[in-house]
Amino acid sequence: MSFAATDPSGGAGLQADMLTIASMGCHPLSVVTAITVQDTSGVEDVQPTDSEWVVDQARAMLEDVPVDAFKIGLLGSVENIVVIAEILADYPDIPFVLDTVLASGRGDELADEDMLDAMRELLIPQATIVTPNSLEARRLALYEDDEEDDPSLDECARRILEMGCEYVLITGTHEQTNKVVNTLYSEQGVVRSDSWERLPGIYHGSGCTLASAIASLLAQGVDVPEAVREAQEYTWQTLSAGFRPGMGQIIPDRLFWARGGEDEGRPKA
Repeated sequence: MSFAATDPSGGAGLQADMLTIASMGCHPLSVVTAITVQDTSGVEDVQPTDSEWVVDQARAMLEDVPVDAFKIGLLGSVENIVVIAEILADYPDIPFVLDTVLASGRGDELADEDMLDAMRELLIPQATIVTPNSLEARRLALYEDDEEDDPSLDECARRILEMGCEYVLITGTHEQTNKVVNTLYSEQGVVRSDSWERLPGIYHGSGCTLASAIASLLAQGVDVPEAVREAQEYTWQTLSAGFRPGMGQIIPDRLFWARGGEDEGRPKA
């Protein structure tokens, strides 16, 4: 079950989650947390869903369909964070992947400080795995009274883990490195570190794809370290096969495996 905002472009958000989850062999259930006005370039506006509607959507499905994993994306409001945390608390044995969507790929702000505080206090302590990129990890880990302005990613992971989650996967797309290095941490330290060829271009929805792929694998009983490895492989393939349907960013092709040759069968908008 994915809690996320809609994306009319299909590049990120709920539509990206649905495509990824289905591609990974699971049946996607969806709860709309917000409606966005956006295209492949960026987000223009966000209208949060009323929190009562979020509860009603989720409870209706949870009373009908067994759920094997939760994936949380853009949340829209503090009120939505509060009610989603209450829902998740009723299902402590179900894996929960938190994709901390704090800004769009263009940098549009999608979570204020009150929402960050609510994530830290209510969602991160329940999460099986949190999947921030390096920019999000630094923002999650920092507080206004911190003297350290630029902590290492290892330190960021340590701080986030102290909030109560089991694992943190920090992705390195935004780091100035030759390859993209993604590192999985637990309380014991680094669990695994994977390097990937840095592809050209800017992608819309890569974080949603990775988090949804991890959730899908956890739903199928794969343990966290292996789910992280397989989800990274899948995500890299979607990016490698990505396409540019509009005038903005590249969209991952979540159904790359169903296409023909390199230039055949490209998705049509």
